[in-house]
Amino acid sequence: MKASTFSRHLKESVKSLGRNGWMTFASASAVTVTLILVGVFFVIMMNLNKVASTLEQEVEIRVHIDVAANKEDQIALEKKIEGLSEVKTVRFSPKDEELDNLIESFGEEGEAYKLFEQDNPLNDVLVVKTKDPEDVMKVAEKIEKFDYAAKVKYGQGEVEKLFSFLNGARNVGLVLIVGLLFTAMFLISNTIKITIVSRRREIEIMRLVGATNGFIRWPFFLEGLWLGVLGSILPIALIAISYNYIYDYLAPKLQGNFMEILEFSPFVYQVSGLLLLMGALIGVWGSMMSVRKFLKI
Repeated sequence: MKASTFSRHLKESVKSLGRNGWMTFASASAVTVTLILVGVFFVIMMNLNKVASTLEQEVEIRVHIDVAANKEDQIALEKKIEGLSEVKTVRFSPKDEELDNLIESFGEEGEAYKLFEQDNPLNDVLVVKTKDPEDVMKVAEKIEKFDYAAKVKYGQGEVEKLFSFLNGARNVGLVLIVGLLFTAMFLISNTIKITIVSRRREIEIMRLVGATNGFIRWPFFLEGLWLGVLGSILPIALIAISYNYIYDYLAPKLQGNFMEILEFSPFVYQVSGLLLLMGALIGVWGSMMSVRKFLKI
């Protein structure tokens, strides 16, 4: 396409936005509302995903070694666990360390357990981490069959509920975002259709003088692009300002906690770029669907 032709299409698309002021405002507003919702859901979903990933990494298997096992038996059990393809790391935690952790976990009430320091009744433990957190249940079942694995704990029942909830939340968030995007495309498509109806005579004249389908389509495609871009400006600003405030308020309170949220930079810049791209794509797509299916030119 020649530069002069493309320039003509640009000017025509901008003029059309001005001529159809109220429809332009309605379409851009629809995109704005949709992208605000998409942006909010996306920010929540990404932070939920971070929390979920942190929680998943905290999931571990605790293998209590039989008190009848000697040093060689303990090493043999550790080697067998390390040999499992799903296992990432195995760490030996002696019973003295287990008792210290127990005392610390109970705070002031844990002082009573110091009576057991001379005659520690706890087991030595192997702490197992898997490469994929969702393999925890499967690996635990395998370890239970090994010699000298007296007890295998991984939060049975609670872990399954955790993974089920996290996967459900991710899927619901994804479905909502996709649904909102299709809604925005539908709204822009209808707006472009109304614009096309009002300019049908102009289009017929263009076709009579030999204008190609591509030549007629281009202004509408660009018009959809502008609608999408215009509609993304306010959501980007609102998300950036709101997240900056939320991050400054929450980050110091959550520091060192598994509930940490994503840092403002580069997360907000990535979200801004994504919203701008989404706005442009749904605008162009809505326009393309209108021109192709409604006019069939």
